[in-house]
Amino acid sequence: MTLPLPKILPVNELKNTSNIIKTCRESPVPIVITKNGYGEAVMMSVKLYEEMFAKMQAAALINAGLEEAERGAEPADGKEFLDSMRRKYGG
Repeated sequence: MTLPLPKILPVNELKNTSNIIKTCRESPVPIVITKNGYGEAVMMSVKLYEEMFAKMQAAALINAGLEEAERGAEPADGKEFLDSMRRKYGG
């Protein structure tokens, strides 16, 4: 799956805040703000930020589980695990 490249905007375009907010809201990718041709900041909608953050958290949990498995951790039985969580947290 190929992701689209980020949008690039020069810093002087930040003067039109309503247009920038609209661009952020509609953009499926982060927007790189440049100054003198160099990247200085990144802007994105809250929705895009939340999606990216959730993916990073999921990847971190998966990697932690893989590292545990590499260290020889015994796999947990799914039903037993869920039952223990229900008992512990009242679900």
